[in-house]
Amino acid sequence: MTELRSLSRPGLSDVGRQFEQRYAAFQARGANLDMTRGKPSAEQLDLANQLLGPSAAFQAQDGTDVRNYGGLDGLPELKQIFAALFEVPAAQVIVGGNSSLQIMHDTVVRALTHGVPGGKAPWGREPKVRFLCPSPGYDRHFAICEHFGIEMIGVEMRQDGPDLERVEALVQADATIKGIWCVPKYSNPTGAVYSDSAVERLARMPTAAPDFRIFWDNAYAVHDLYPEATGQLKSIWAACESAGNENRPLLFASTSKISFAGAGIGAMAASPANVADAKRHLAIQTIGPDKLNQLRHVALYKDLAGILRHMAQHAAILRPKFEAVSQIFEQELGGKGIASWTRPRGGYFISLDTLDGCAKEVISLAGAAGVKLTAAGATFPYGKDPRDRNIRIAPSLPPLEQIRVAMEVVAVCVGLASVRKLLA
Repeated sequence: MTELRSLSRPGLSDVGRQFEQRYAAFQARGANLDMTRGKPSAEQLDLANQLLGPSAAFQAQDGTDVRNYGGLDGLPELKQIFAALFEVPAAQVIVGGNSSLQIMHDTVVRALTHGVPGGKAPWGREPKVRFLCPSPGYDRHFAICEHFGIEMIGVEMRQDGPDLERVEALVQADATIKGIWCVPKYSNPTGAVYSDSAVERLARMPTAAPDFRIFWDNAYAVHDLYPEATGQLKSIWAACESAGNENRPLLFASTSKISFAGAGIGAMAASPANVADAKRHLAIQTIGPDKLNQLRHVALYKDLAGILRHMAQHAAILRPKFEAVSQIFEQELGGKGIASWTRPRGGYFISLDTLDGCAKEVISLAGAAGVKLTAAGATFPYGKDPRDRNIRIAPSLPPLEQIRVAMEVVAVCVGLASVRKLLA
């Protein structure tokens, strides 16, 4: 395959006309495909339909009537399941409602209004609060910061974790940096998995702020696409505890992409001091979570092994979709020197990089041809991709054949935008 940069202007113009013709044909089809977010497909949601079946079960293992008030930190048997996932003692787990994002949001709010263990004052009383944001990253993490006026500092995301040299230098020099967002396994959107070295360095690095926190959003902890293991993610809790920084990590996860996206279970884990502090605030906020839903999840999965068996069924549905994206991109864009993309072993996204300055145009062209993609820049703080090149591909929701069509549209749009860029 010839790289487009090596073509003469007449040759490049000929290629451009071919892309124009194909693009016009796609526009004429009138497609309407929404790939803006990583939503589970109906086929995936069907896997957990047993949760909806008639059941008279309302008593937990310890005799608790789950229809009533109480159980601030969740059912003990569900805490055990999440404890196995988080690799922490069950006493250090809080199981809440359906959304880990809400738990993360509330954790930030509590820190702003009341501070955290080891801190001298509420974060909100300090002149400035900053967070490190590995990018490309999760747009909703960044939205929390922006919503509360927390200044974001972008840090390059690599295939084994964030740029640790820069992270270490920043946190050692600046006491206003209070946290870092991390999606450590199959990172959103690149699919990167943090190396053992990255986990260790995050756990041990000196920080100017004594109340620095790692927001460890392990959203895709069990979302492998292939049966063979990608390697066990090193325990951030064990690493921080060993380094004498047990208050540093705040771990989050949920079943939102395991059972039902809108009716799953969110949870967090942390040090005993952090858990006690969170429960102190939760006692004011609520009289207890939805324990009926928690009990339904325990009945369906029983333990972490049950969740892993369930996720193998998810993988069988998702794997062909991810492979189709790679196949179409390789067929349409391979060797042209105008795009690169990740080939993750799990998670929910594929990260596509175009030539600099082309992402916005590609997304606009794709939208006009009936394929809606996540907004350009969404994977960077403040919605601004400094190179205007990153596009998040979410192949989970549409059926496989629609994925193939949508990716062909996207590839043609990348080619068209690239030719225009090179001819400019």
